[in-house]
Amino acid sequence: MSAPRVAVVGATGAVGRIILATLERRGFVASEIVAFASARSAGTVIEGVGEVRPLTDETIAGFDLALFSAGGGISREWAPRFAAAGAVVVDNSSAWRMDPDVPLVVAEVNPEAIDGAVKSIVANPNCTTMVVMLPTKALHDAFGLREMVCTSFQAAGGAGRSGIDELAAQVPVLGERLDLLVADGHSAARLVSSEVHANTLAFNVVPMLGKLGDNGHTDEEMKLQDESRKILDLPDLRVSPTCVRVPVMVGHAVAVKATFERAVDLGSANAALADFPNLVVEEAPTPLEWAGRDETAVGRVRVDLADDHALDFFVVGDNLLKGAALNTVQLAELAVGRGLVGRSV
Repeated sequence: MSAPRVAVVGATGAVGRIILATLERRGFVASEIVAFASARSAGTVIEGVGEVRPLTDETIAGFDLALFSAGGGISREWAPRFAAAGAVVVDNSSAWRMDPDVPLVVAEVNPEAIDGAVKSIVANPNCTTMVVMLPTKALHDAFGLREMVCTSFQAAGGAGRSGIDELAAQVPVLGERLDLLVADGHSAARLVSSEVHANTLAFNVVPMLGKLGDNGHTDEEMKLQDESRKILDLPDLRVSPTCVRVPVMVGHAVAVKATFERAVDLGSANAALADFPNLVVEEAPTPLEWAGRDETAVGRVRVDLADDHALDFFVVGDNLLKGAALNTVQLAELAVGRGLVGRSV
């Protein structure tokens, strides 16, 4: 087919702007890229793209691909409309991830799943799940994954620009009160407001991330279980998640204990990780040093002290890039390359 016409919905948001930049950086061939955003942002001009359009039945006609990063409500309403108008939708919200008729795809892990997009909608995983999927898939293929214990260390940027701004505003205030940080942390925490994060994040960690459910787990933790099972096609995978917000601007990290069907071998494990696409093995990767990089990094790989069928490791990745914008563009590339764009469904 000829070069696709592409809509980017939520183009003025943090991830939307990175999607636009990633399309350009990766040389995605499009006949036209059109930016969409809320009525409030409509009419503004994005350099190199043009005027931002509002979402209406008239403006969404004639697209081959629609890349969404505008929140679940917008996706639930407008993704089916774009699909009905002939576009393949790649959605970055939680709206469609667990729909059985919508594939949940990590480009390096289960690319073939995109062929099952019977609704012409493809879902991007949660950014924390995304970080974990590359090393666990490599190790699952080698040893047969049965169980994961995952503790996340999630950046402020996972809550969007407002999460970054709140942390940035707190740091200088508390940074001038070393006395309180050392001797009266409760009072220090009350010097600043916390509207985005569940508690003061500067000089702190917050072990409450997302909406708390009846089972004592947050929705963020349940995503880690449910999405991992779907992506890896392991419906009985046991997952024990704890999600924690940390004072990092961009870059999620997850400490994982993964248990396998077969006894593990460290040499074979490291070889499998090193051979996996877009995964880099490093002794002790940190989210700060991997912010702004496309690859996911894994390190501290070791055989568990109590179980020779288990490996412990630490994985980091940019939650705005691989965790959102980059995978969105990779799925757009897959949709074109595998013939999903232009296919009658």
